[in-house]
Amino acid sequence: MQKGRGRTSRIRRRKLLRTSASGGGTGRGLMSKTSLREGQMIISLPESCLLTTDTVIQSYLGPYITKWMPPPSPLLALCTFLVSEKHAGDQSLWKPYLDILPKSYTCPVCLEPEVVDVLPQPLKAKAKEQRARVQEFFASSRDFFSFLQPLFVEAIDSIFSYSAFLWAWCTVNTRAVYLRPRWRECLSAEPDTCALAPYLDLLNHSPHIQVKAAFNKETGCYEIRAASRCRKHEQVFICYGPHDNQRLLLEYGFVSLHNPHACVYVSTEMLVKYLPQTDKQMNKKISILKDHGFIENLTFGWDGPSWRLLTALKLLCLETEKFMCWKRVLLGEVISDTNEKTSLDLAQKICNYFIEETSAVLQKVSDMKKEKVSLINQLILVETLWMEELKILQTSAEILNSLQTPFP
Repeated sequence: MQKGRGRTSRIRRRKLLRTSASGGGTGRGLMSKTSLREGQMIISLPESCLLTTDTVIQSYLGPYITKWMPPPSPLLALCTFLVSEKHAGDQSLWKPYLDILPKSYTCPVCLEPEVVDVLPQPLKAKAKEQRARVQEFFASSRDFFSFLQPLFVEAIDSIFSYSAFLWAWCTVNTRAVYLRPRWRECLSAEPDTCALAPYLDLLNHSPHIQVKAAFNKETGCYEIRAASRCRKHEQVFICYGPHDNQRLLLEYGFVSLHNPHACVYVSTEMLVKYLPQTDKQMNKKISILKDHGFIENLTFGWDGPSWRLLTALKLLCLETEKFMCWKRVLLGEVISDTNEKTSLDLAQKICNYFIEETSAVLQKVSDMKKEKVSLINQLILVETLWMEELKILQTSAEILNSLQTPFP
């Protein structure tokens, strides 16, 4: 394969870190060699050391990208470069970085269909959408891959297979950092904000953030700074954002234990499951909730039912003669003791239903682990997600019991 000039990964970093074997199951991690002060620089990556669309355009792929119409997307450019460089093996100047990347991923798009089927319903729906989107992306890119055939001795389909493309897509999706938006005439108008950062990839996620990460326009570097003090020989983490576990699994392929942002979602169907079918105002109540943004992101969390969930339930439980008070409910006012008790009872019923359902799924996953030994790692991941959700529901049930105590 033809090779153009590459970039060496000249990473300017403080002599504060060393690799750690205890990566929380990821096989990677960085440990502090000395105590870190708040605001102290940990890693500084010059923009030239980042793998961006500039890297791709300035490589042997550049002339092909500039000629292709319609212009490929920034994401396609990055995925194409990753597949090509991985195929190059020892000849790739990016080999040291490629070697530390996972050989496979555990995002739902990579999971076997029978494993996806035992995911929580909201995540299952998003996983299927994700899979369809990636498959369509690959199918629509095959003509572009064929255009690259002159660069390779082997048949292009053997290099740019779906599995190779999926690996590249997951690499970008799970590991890219954000850069300021750029525009390149040879690329489509989609946002060009992704970059892959060697060495930074070794940092593990923790919801309890210990560092700040951002691109510094003044220095032209992607910088990692300690957001809080870190003791000597402690692992240094980075936070991917305040995401719940379903989002973490969908986008990054892992579940975070004791995640303070973890929650269990309540669907519209569950909201009305235990309400009387004779309520003639039910459709109007649902319409009000939709119009005011109270039909989504209703959850149980470590603090019990969310305020949004309880508010939605209070409105749904309004008696006929109190229906005109719905605006006061959305403002958080107490309408009556009866309404408070009824809504808490309803929340308890929904929570108990989820506990039973979750326990049943965990038993199913346990049985699958015995029958589907080849899928054991995928099933353990899904099992962990369900176990964390069960803990949340059990905690919520206890909180609801305590909230119902004042009512006779």
